[in-house]
Amino acid sequence: MSAKLQRYLPWLIFFFLLHGGRGAAAGKVPAIIVFGDSSVDTGNNNFIPTIARSNFWPYGRDYANGLPTGRFSNGRLATDFISEAFGLLPSIPAYLDTNCSIDQLASGVSFASAATGLDNTTAGVLSVITLGEQLAYFKEYTERLKAAKGESAAKKIIGEALYIWSIGTNDFIENYYNLPERRMQYTVGEYEAYLLGLAEAAIRRVHALGGRKMDFTGLTPMGCLPAERVANRDDPGECNEQYNAVARTFNAKLQGLVAKLNTELPGLRLVFADTYQLLAAVVSKPADYGFDNAVQGCCGTGLFEAGYFCSFTTAMLCVNANKYVFFDAIHPTEKMYKLLADTVINTTLHVFM
Repeated sequence: MSAKLQRYLPWLIFFFLLHGGRGAAAGKVPAIIVFGDSSVDTGNNNFIPTIARSNFWPYGRDYANGLPTGRFSNGRLATDFISEAFGLLPSIPAYLDTNCSIDQLASGVSFASAATGLDNTTAGVLSVITLGEQLAYFKEYTERLKAAKGESAAKKIIGEALYIWSIGTNDFIENYYNLPERRMQYTVGEYEAYLLGLAEAAIRRVHALGGRKMDFTGLTPMGCLPAERVANRDDPGECNEQYNAVARTFNAKLQGLVAKLNTELPGLRLVFADTYQLLAAVVSKPADYGFDNAVQGCCGTGLFEAGYFCSFTTAMLCVNANKYVFFDAIHPTEKMYKLLADTVINTTLHVFM
């Protein structure tokens, strides 16, 4: 095989899946099932008593009919694009949305909750859904599937679905570095080990319930979020390199956990998606990716606004979110989520090919 063909082969496969091979890919991945935080919450927090919500304008301004959904973005999330790429729903429903029937949830569902983490104390900061509660909802979901589809069909959906985990950032920026409790208990390295233990337990739980194909998305350079640039006391306005270093070491340890579990759990095909490198590259040279601004979010000043603060500053909303890497001071724009989705799709190709 020529070097040129080797270089473009992954993209040729991806093109085949999206076009001529869409049906085959969808047949092998009947559903996308999601656990995590605001990066993949498609509206679950709309249905719980918390201020960690985005079910108001300007969130969702570029979504389908321009209405907010509970996604922390101007439009869709990475998981929505991943679902569409496999010939499934173009947007993944939230499990707690009572308007969605089990038939609608059978091809994709998100249990994620904005502001949560692997650590239960992280979820407690803003009273959101813990990872343990997400897993309990997943077990309930499997029982509902069996009742609606029958034992055999439900087992096939659970066994062939692609599971996506996107969680961990809040444990550091919302909990460990923002509150004293965990810092008094653990060094950074010890806290990483604690979180990895929680991640392992969660993966083992889903595996025990029948899940086999999984992606665990690594942390992005969290020190480069606009809100963290503002809060960077050592070098105001610049990326917090201490936070970025923690993200890299956590990702390295997470890759070790992925390798370990693939050898220990029968039939498991778990992959690690490295989104750190992509976002770091975009932040470093935004123009190369079609962006004008990687320092501020589209909302308000773009430096500290997120959630309800975005609704207070709509007069300062940017005109074209596609020119921004971030929509608010923490969360990416739909355009950036699409780039992140491509990374996860390319990483997971071998899971179902």
